[in-house]
Amino acid sequence: MSACVFCRLIAGELPAAFVHRDGLVVAFMDAGQVNDGHVIVATARHVDTIYGLGDDEAAAVFRTAVRIARAVKREFGAAGVTLLQANEPAGFQTVPHFHLHVLARHADDGVGLTWPAKRPPFERLQALAGRTRSALAAEAGATATG
Repeated sequence: MSACVFCRLIAGELPAAFVHRDGLVVAFMDAGQVNDGHVIVATARHVDTIYGLGDDEAAAVFRTAVRIARAVKREFGAAGVTLLQANEPAGFQTVPHFHLHVLARHADDGVGLTWPAKRPPFERLQALAGRTRSALAAEAGATATG
């Protein structure tokens, strides 16, 4: 038996209120329900973090999240929707199985999302962009030769 709680939900070992299931993606109501309409969208296959996703899985997860966000906004009268995806403990990931939250939002619902914006000078932004472009090129090369 897998120790991963999401794998156990997907396998039917634990109860889950599913809203979507296909070969790549599952979606179910978050047991914590921050607000009504709080849905978890996860890979059907166990993948710890975003780094292990294949392109087809990534596309399928986001397509499903978009459809669920539209449905949740409409059905629960949400003033907005937050999509949240976290990786590794330092990134606030609490369940080591790739997933994202689709969270219906309402004014004054008590949900907070803050971070300390550092506002570096434009030259620093340009340097950071250059490093990121180089890393993307290296990733593309690794994928092509992989």
